[in-house]
Amino acid sequence: MEPFITHTGIVAALDRANVDTDQIIPKQFLKRIERTGFGQYLFFDWRFLADGSPNPEFELNQPAARGASILVARRNFGCGSSREHAPWSLADYGFRVVIAPTFADIFFSNCFQNGMLPIRLDEQDVDELLRRAAAAAKAGTNYRLHVDLPAATVSDDAGFSKPFQIDPFRRTCLLEGLDNISLSLKNVADITAWEAGHGLPPVAAAGR
Repeated sequence: MEPFITHTGIVAALDRANVDTDQIIPKQFLKRIERTGFGQYLFFDWRFLADGSPNPEFELNQPAARGASILVARRNFGCGSSREHAPWSLADYGFRVVIAPTFADIFFSNCFQNGMLPIRLDEQDVDELLRRAAAAAKAGTNYRLHVDLPAATVSDDAGFSKPFQIDPFRRTCLLEGLDNISLSLKNVADITAWEAGHGLPPVAAAGR
């Protein structure tokens, strides 16, 4: 997993609340078992019209959102089913950060396991980010944010700067690029010693 330290990117403003995982990645695209290849199906029912052409009204299809790697949305993002394909599709599309006032708990946890940083900001701060993104789009430009994980701050070049809360363990895992598997492998010597001390066969001998 790629470590996350700082990130500066274009913002895609999704001014919608209660965006569920079936909208993030519709169920008909859950047949793949790899983590890659899902970005093309992200927000499929919103991004595309019935004839398969891009929906010109959808937020991610607007010129200001091209190349976006930071998504800003309203409360309760990632609600619905617990499918991990939701963060897979967002990450595969190119997002590294998702900002919202609140997230569904399982989606929130799954983001960290896939190298993506979910950031909770107050409603009024999200309102301001959406306002700034809309103003930039109206002016024909894109809106950029800078995310500093060690400092736990979100800022732009026009005076916006806010801290965010993050669990220290999750921050360390992102900084070092550790998911559950790589975290276990990092401690394999301690695991092996514990198993030996409890009369268990080594991992290799046990065929695990």
